[in-house]
Amino acid sequence: MGLIRSRDTKPELFVRSLVHGMGYRYRLHGENLPGRPDLVFRGRMRVIFVHGCLWHLHRNCPRCRPPKSRRSYWMPKLLRNAERDKQVRRKLRSLGWRSLVIWECELRDGIKLAKRIRQFLS
Repeated sequence: MGLIRSRDTKPELFVRSLVHGMGYRYRLHGENLPGRPDLVFRGRMRVIFVHGCLWHLHRNCPRCRPPKSRRSYWMPKLLRNAERDKQVRRKLRSLGWRSLVIWECELRDGIKLAKRIRQFLS
């Protein structure tokens, strides 16, 4: 588990490359914002989170299969992650920021994802 990254993951790098290629500029890991969003668009008051389906419990996703061993440890941890995500988004909304969550499984269709991002940032 020590090899699991919290920054610069492959899904995050994919989204960053896609967004940059679309002509948008952003800051990384907004350190003064709740939840430290992956991409921050200050002028637009928008943030993007790139979530792994397993680590953030993406409901009804085939990639979100909780570990079979040590379930008593993992399930509460994963549930806390999901609850923290909800609180962070609420806090950002109260500060006037809009947020978008991009799930790891959504990266398969780059065209659809680009359209969704463009719509969010417009």
